[in-house]
Amino acid sequence: MATDNPVESLQEEAMCPICLEYFKDPVIIDCGHHFCRACIAQCWEGSNTDISCPQCRETVQQGNLRPNRKLANVVEMVKRLSLQAAKGAGEERVCGEHQETLKLFCEEDQTSVCVVCHLSRAHRDHRVAPIKEAAQEYKEKLQGALGPLRKELEEALTLMSKEETKTKEWQGKVKNRREMIAGEFNKLHTLLREEEQLLLQSLEEEEKKTLQRLQENVTKLSQQSSSLQQLITELEEKCQQPVVELLKDVKSTLSRSANVKLQEPEAVSTDLKNVYKISLDMREALKRFVDTASPDLVLSEDRKRVRQGVKRQDLPNNPERFDTYPEVLGAERFAGGRRYWEVEVGDKPGWELGVCRESVSRKGESTFSPGNGFWVVWLGDGEYKAGTSLRTPLPVSVRPSRVGIFLDCEAGEVSFYNVTDRSHLFTFTDTFSGKLRPYFCPGLNAGGTNAAPLIICPVPAQAGGNLSP
Repeated sequence: MATDNPVESLQEEAMCPICLEYFKDPVIIDCGHHFCRACIAQCWEGSNTDISCPQCRETVQQGNLRPNRKLANVVEMVKRLSLQAAKGAGEERVCGEHQETLKLFCEEDQTSVCVVCHLSRAHRDHRVAPIKEAAQEYKEKLQGALGPLRKELEEALTLMSKEETKTKEWQGKVKNRREMIAGEFNKLHTLLREEEQLLLQSLEEEEKKTLQRLQENVTKLSQQSSSLQQLITELEEKCQQPVVELLKDVKSTLSRSANVKLQEPEAVSTDLKNVYKISLDMREALKRFVDTASPDLVLSEDRKRVRQGVKRQDLPNNPERFDTYPEVLGAERFAGGRRYWEVEVGDKPGWELGVCRESVSRKGESTFSPGNGFWVVWLGDGEYKAGTSLRTPLPVSVRPSRVGIFLDCEAGEVSFYNVTDRSHLFTFTDTFSGKLRPYFCPGLNAGGTNAAPLIICPVPAQAGGNLSP
């Protein structure tokens, strides 16, 4: 660094840029920079590749070190000049008491002393060392301390970088989740607004139709009332007439009175049937936001058919939704009683059917066993099995195209039947707790070979009724 003091500037020029001490046996390398011979040799020690200047990084020849005797002479002159300048300025390099050069370092007092100080009573018994040796020793200690500190710094910077990365990733996740929530609720708000308009429109139409029919009834009744009032007035007047006038056309008058029959109004229902239907539709639409169906599944509008789609749908990852395999639960929940339903599996080479606890995990892989809350049978790799802890093979003589499932909560049984040949497949016996729900998995598409849907079949109401996923 440049300085306004000429002596200090000269001192800097006489110092090796590696050891920061006065040059010792200075040499010049190809790029024109000077170093101590020992310093540059140590710097390049063990290097088998191209070497470079420590100061300018220019590639140079390792063996091309030329001594610079003139620079060595200049260094000696700078040393003497520095000593004279120090004495003249009274700096610490000269003992302030004895005006001698500070050539020794007192270890006990941690201070530089001259030879006279060392011989004095104050430092006579202290351990001293040549000042340059002491400086070199402490320089090595300082350099030794730098290594662990640099390592600690590097580790701190690495940890800081990781934390900054984690911070950015976390902020990104929060942003994505915030956008997803906002997007889903925007969809919900839009859906609600649309359903509100449909509901109000349907209510208005229902109001108009019903009011029109009621008004028609009122009009007809008003006309009948007017006719009856006229006939009553006529009869009252007839009763007040003289005998001859009273008997005139009396038979016709009585005949008209006898033929009068009130026409009751048309029955008009005042139940809001259409509005109720729209409300049910709205509930079904809202149900999509808490659906259990995996994004891989495609459900029919009547929710009786389910299959794996070709493309994964962009659906909200709510806690109720399965996210790994094409799985879905039936809408009904069973806490007691008996229930029977049938599912058409056709010629599908793979499927899973049964019952599970409503509390089963919907995230990650599902392990079929009663201990995990699943009572399931399946077809896979040409084999029928029941999901017991040891995976029970099922002997099937006739391939079932339709499977019947009977749940008896009180008896703790889930039974499976081959509806095709009316044979029993397997029965789980367990103690149920909590609510149970029907479980469906149409299996992986397998390149189109297993693309057919599972179909919930209608069964008589006394047998258990209909289900829907």
